[in-house]
Amino acid sequence: MMSRSYTNLLDLASGNFPAMGQPREKKRLPRVMTVPGVISELDDDQANSVTSDAPSSAIQDRIIIVANQLPVKAKRRPDNKGWSFSWDDDSLLLQLKDGLPEEMEVLYVGSLKIDVDPVEQDDVSQLLLDKFKCVPAFLPSDILTKFYHGFCKQHLWPLFHYMLPFSASHGGRFDRSLWEAYVAANKIFSQRVIEVINPEDDYVWIHDYHLMVLPTFLRRRFNRLRMGFFLHSPFPSSEIYRTLPVREEIMKALLNSDLIGFHTYDYARHFLSCCSRMLGLEYQSKRGYIGVEYYGRTIGIKIMPVGIHMGQIKSVLSLADKEWRVAELKQQFEGKTVLLGVDDMDVFKGIDLKLLAMEQMLKQHPKWQGRAVLVQIANPSRGRGKDLEDIQAEIQASCKRINETFGQPGYEPIVLIDRPVSLCERFAYYTIAECVVVTAVRDGMNLTPYEYIVGRQGVSESESSSESIGPKKSMLVVSEFIGCSPSLSGAIRVNPWNTESTAEAMNEAISMSDAEKQLRHEKHYRYVSSHDVAFWSRSFFQDLERTCKDHFRRRCWGIGLSFGFRVVALDPNFRKLSIDHIVSVYLRSKNRAILLDYDGTVMPQTSHNKTPSAEVISIINALSGDTKNTVFVVSGRGRESLGKWFSPCKKLGIAAEHGFFMRWSANDEWELCGQNSEFGWKQIAEPVMKLYTESTDGSSIETKESALVWHHRDADPGFGSSQAKEMLDHLESVLANEPVAVKSGQFIVEVKPQGVSKGMVAEKIFTTMSEKGKQADFVLCIGDDRSDEEMFEIISNAISSGILSSSTSVFACTVGQKPSKARYYLDDPAEVLNMLEALAEASDPESFTDTESEGSL
Repeated sequence: MMSRSYTNLLDLASGNFPAMGQPREKKRLPRVMTVPGVISELDDDQANSVTSDAPSSAIQDRIIIVANQLPVKAKRRPDNKGWSFSWDDDSLLLQLKDGLPEEMEVLYVGSLKIDVDPVEQDDVSQLLLDKFKCVPAFLPSDILTKFYHGFCKQHLWPLFHYMLPFSASHGGRFDRSLWEAYVAANKIFSQRVIEVINPEDDYVWIHDYHLMVLPTFLRRRFNRLRMGFFLHSPFPSSEIYRTLPVREEIMKALLNSDLIGFHTYDYARHFLSCCSRMLGLEYQSKRGYIGVEYYGRTIGIKIMPVGIHMGQIKSVLSLADKEWRVAELKQQFEGKTVLLGVDDMDVFKGIDLKLLAMEQMLKQHPKWQGRAVLVQIANPSRGRGKDLEDIQAEIQASCKRINETFGQPGYEPIVLIDRPVSLCERFAYYTIAECVVVTAVRDGMNLTPYEYIVGRQGVSESESSSESIGPKKSMLVVSEFIGCSPSLSGAIRVNPWNTESTAEAMNEAISMSDAEKQLRHEKHYRYVSSHDVAFWSRSFFQDLERTCKDHFRRRCWGIGLSFGFRVVALDPNFRKLSIDHIVSVYLRSKNRAILLDYDGTVMPQTSHNKTPSAEVISIINALSGDTKNTVFVVSGRGRESLGKWFSPCKKLGIAAEHGFFMRWSANDEWELCGQNSEFGWKQIAEPVMKLYTESTDGSSIETKESALVWHHRDADPGFGSSQAKEMLDHLESVLANEPVAVKSGQFIVEVKPQGVSKGMVAEKIFTTMSEKGKQADFVLCIGDDRSDEEMFEIISNAISSGILSSSTSVFACTVGQKPSKARYYLDDPAEVLNMLEALAEASDPESFTDTESEGSL
């Protein structure tokens, strides 16, 4: 179904943007294909997959790393003719190569920080590809502005950092044109990837929130592409994320990846909660790996905080004395205790809160007046807007006020460095700082504490510099709302909004004994030095390999339009039931057994009116009226409702309450199939169910003749599921000595007599037919949930035990593409009815008899 959040998303995903000019047609980079086939025009986005079962001609794997910006620096040549490029050593994308297999080729796709004239773009592209293995994506200026400064910085960045757009003046209203630009930009990135990719040999690793819909564009082209995504920002709680008008489009696009990575468990938990609440997807944890089942594919969830590049930092440390005279800094702050803050000028970094905490510390602990100095390095902002201007003004005002209040001749408690600071200069400050303070109110990761720890450790012990002599120590005061906080168990964690407690934490940090500082430092250094950026990228890539190992064994195809597009991946032995095939087999058979579940099979689960339609009655009546057919509705529902609903179908057999009650036709009496007709256990089970019903809003109890069922479909998904698990344990405990089985199903917990199952119903039907000399040569069994799996299992057992012949044509069919014991599937109840209607129409009219004169089997 087309999403309601955009009227023509198919046009949007195909790159048709009436509000914006199309980027001009560019010369395409040469592309080498390792599979046979024709490459479609890139703008013809018809979800055709360029894949093949032919073996690849490539000798080694390659990875394409896609991010908003390439890891290169650019500057104009002195003669103003062209550009010169160099690697950006500070870029995470460049550093992560250290963790990838040594023989693996790495290709980068991203944009440049500079504006390249269209006339020069082809030459720049070729130069970057040849010398740097980089493929630039050139975004037209109108798309770039709306994409980056618009949708990314005005909508996604604030929302992912828990800032809601409460009014037009605070956060702004959702702008559809910005979303269109975001999609257009992601489309351009996808085109650049498609130009250079070898779909069956390459891995693709996409980075950060700028490119969250890119997985859909790539998956539409290449169904079996091995693709990972890592989010470097926080992922907000579901209550925050669900306010985004294009929430489902982004979620479904991310789920077209094979592996999705997050820095912390909290971020992953929020994402999984959105999967559950918005899309009804549950996750499973198996042997330490978390996976989300999505149309037959298992999307891996990776939790791994990024680290720092140890090699780069060690080289900087050896140059720190030369690049920035540490001695001068020591002389400048001689006799002072230096607290250090290093943050981007950003509304979420909490610089203003840090200043207030410093002010509070000087008030509460006057001994630090004239002795403690907070050096705050404020890196230039990457965003813009009124909120940022307000926070800058507040920071300047706070600095002025605090320095005027507590300043003395030769002493200022706040030193604000409001300019770009090089890595070498930054490490010079780390060297002299007694404590680093990070008070961000929300931050995806924040590597400043990691850098500080390594900076305080210094170069190797054999180094003769004064910094290396004596025990190493460091202290950290960090916000509990940043991604690195869980990994720094020795840091003092604070709520940055509570300036009093932050002030106390700062005082504690600089007052702590050297021995304690040393112990905490050693613990942190062991972690930071071993969990570096290479460890992070190696771990992510290994999980990506593991997640994708079955890609070329499974049958895959794409379904759905626009951002509803997804790839269905199935086991080679699991296939869609062909109506033409089943009809041809149906026509050749003489004794047919047709077993149908009701809810979710012939009646949609979402339907509030569960009474069968005239169409359902007509189809089932036609099938059951054929003397070659034995047709049963096998349901968990009660016999009274099923008997009433299907009263027009005189020849239809009904197995109610999972087979506890059973009759072969409307003229027959109900048989009691359960082994035990004592229901004293209900007096034990019902009070337990009532207890959980009272405490779980949206839940209810269904009382059947033979069973009790607790429903939680209308309860909160998370709470309902949790209560169901708790109730299952509770009921199993109190009913341990009773002749009942306690089972969980789709939004239910059921207590029913032992030995009652749909599998037993199927076995009884096949046995009875065989005893009467009408051994089934055609079996059709359709169901949609866990209880129906018992029928599918019995069928294979019946063949091995001789109840069914080995030549019997068996069509065990589940509804929906999901793991099942059935060999076939149909997508939904509508497809089930279409198939049953085709069988009814194929029935021989001569096989029909007067239902009034015919007895039961």
